[in-house]
Parts: sequence; structure tokens; C-alpha cells
Amino acid sequence: MRAANWKDYELIDTSGGERLERWGNIVLIRPDPQIIWDTPCEHPLWKQAHARYYRSSTGGGSWQELKKVPAMWKIGYGDLTFQLKTMGFKHTGIFPEQAVNWDFAMQKIAGAGRPVKVLNLFGYTGAATLACARAGAQVCHVDASKGMVAWAKENAAASGLADRPVRWLVDDCVKFVQREQRRGNTYDGIIMDPPSYGRGPNGEVWKLEEQLYGLVELCLPILSRNPLFFILNSYTTGLSPAVMEYLLGVLLQKRFGGKVSSGEIGLPVTASGLTLPCGSTAIWES
Repeated sequence: MRAANWKDYELIDTSGGERLERWGNIVLIRPDPQIIWDTPCEHPLWKQAHARYYRSSTGGGSWQELKKVPAMWKIGYGDLTFQLKTMGFKHTGIFPEQAVNWDFAMQKIAGAGRPVKVLNLFGYTGAATLACARAGAQVCHVDASKGMVAWAKENAAASGLADRPVRWLVDDCVKFVQREQRRGNTYDGIIMDPPSYGRGPNGEVWKLEEQLYGLVELCLPILSRNPLFFILNSYTTGLSPAVMEYLLGVLLQKRFGGKVSSGEIGLPVTASGLTLPCGSTAIWES
């Protein structure tokens, strides 16, 4: 699945473990461990980038500015507007390949012909939330980071969606779902993009491969009687799309019918015409 509808973002070239990308009028070079080929860097923008991210041998890394980079700048996708900035761990605030999931969710919501409630867990800077809100859904956006939820609100304002029915919650996603069960709240669509690895407040180790089944199963009681979709996304290299599809099949298709699908999501590379795989998505839909 290719996110090929971008105008303000472009994956220009890939080589030697790095991406050459255009974000609006800002050109960045970022590392990507999947880029194992060492093809000639013939595009002139390799030598004209605004900034390059260098990994540190001790972990993490830092940006080296080659030209002046704004503290924050904006790009658009359709009617949505996102504020970007160069962050400490090579990111900019959105994952452009996720546009395939934004498009899918918007299409399902717009075609439902009824009010739709969506829960976006691990909502990050809110791109999926804004897509669902733009399509007419009532959305609950949950992320454990106060800074990310604030950024998501800024993106909503930039997109002209500040007045839409969105609940912005800084909360632990698992605990929130457990409370929603007790409260009897339900949703017609759930979007989930959990982290691959992390630690809880008491040092608990989170590994997505070990926790994912229980996490999806936890969400079943808060799906409505006639749900529309469940989108599961992962950047964990050891978790194949087929495994995620099977998981949704045994948990959701068995209960609600419908169909499941999965695949790698990727970005078209201008220089080669090929697609760079960027993650995995599995979808259950009614």
C-alpha cells in the first residue's frame, strides 16, 4: 500500500542507510536501517539539504543544520495541516506513509451514513484523529505524552478543526480502555499504533509482540454492536502483516464478521520509482 497522494511531502531518494526527503520546502536527510543498498547519490538535493540527522554510537543522535531550519513549519495533506519540527530522535511529527490509513478511515466514516465514534489510541500528534474528525466522526484521542497531545491540538487548530467534537486525553492507553469498559462507553472505530518497546512507570518492560494480543482483546468490549473498522499499525520488524491480520481475524472477524486485510505500507521513491516499505498495517472492516 503506497501513500502516493502527497503534494507537500516527497521521498526523493534513498541510499546508504539514509532517506532524502522534502517536507514542504524543507529538505532533510534521515537514517533508515531498511535502506541496505548503496546506490549512487546523484540527485542534487543530497548536497543541498537543510539538515541531516546523525546517529550517536551511544544511542540517539542529533541534527546538523546545513541551512537555517525553522523552529516549526507547516505542510498539508488534502484539507489537513500539520506543524512539523526536527525532533530529538530523527522524527518530524508525522509519519507520511500513514496517509493510506487516514484515507481509509475517512472513506469508511463518510460512507457510514450514521454518527460515528472513533477511538485513537497512542494518538501521537493527531493526524489520524484529524482525518476522522474532518470526515465527520466524534473522536477520542489518547496519548500518554502531554506534549504530544498539545501538539495534536495545535494541528487541529491549524487544520480549522478546533471546534470539532474531539476529546484530547493525556492518559495511559491500557488504563483508559479499562475505565471505558467500566463506564460502558463504546466506539464504532478504533485506531491503534502502539510502541514497539518501552518501560512502564514501575520499570515494567513493554514488548509489542508479547502484549499485542491482550491489548486488542482488551478493546473488544468497547466496540459498538455494529462497528466500522479496527486499524492496527506496527513498526516492529519482527511482527509481520500476516500475523497482525490473523490476530484481527481470530478476535474480530470471528465475532463481527466482515473482512480482514493486511500489508506493508510504504512511500514511493521519486528517483527509482520503487516503494520503500515503512511499516505494517492490518485492518478489520465491516
